Amino acid sequence: MVKQISLDSWQIHHLSELLKKGSLVVAKTNSPIVLYRQTLEEEDSSYEEIVCTLTKDYVVEQLVTSGGVLPPSFKQQFVFTLDEFPDRLLRKSRDLFLQTVDLLEDQLK
Repeated sequence: MVKQISLDSWQIHHLSELLKKGSLVVAKTNSPIVLYRQTLEEEDSSYEEIVCTLTKDYVVEQLVTSGGVLPPSFKQQFVFTLDEFPDRLLRKSRDLFLQTVDLLEDQLK
């Protein structure tokens, strides 16, 4: 149990550092980084998905509905600081957490 807590805290710290580096890139390029897209529901040609992006100082998670005859609409929007997000993401999904770490490591090489 103690080893797992230590690993989790290291992973949270590592993602936090990657987010800070990514935030600097976003500030220079003025273009957000999409951390992940997760389709929740798909029906005919419309769908509902979560889009998570890294901005200059925040991580924004949005629930978007679009497709078909539906114009894109934002059902929910959550804004996290760079320090809040890693712990929240780890509790939400370990797979998304690792996917986000991999994406940022690749983009920030």
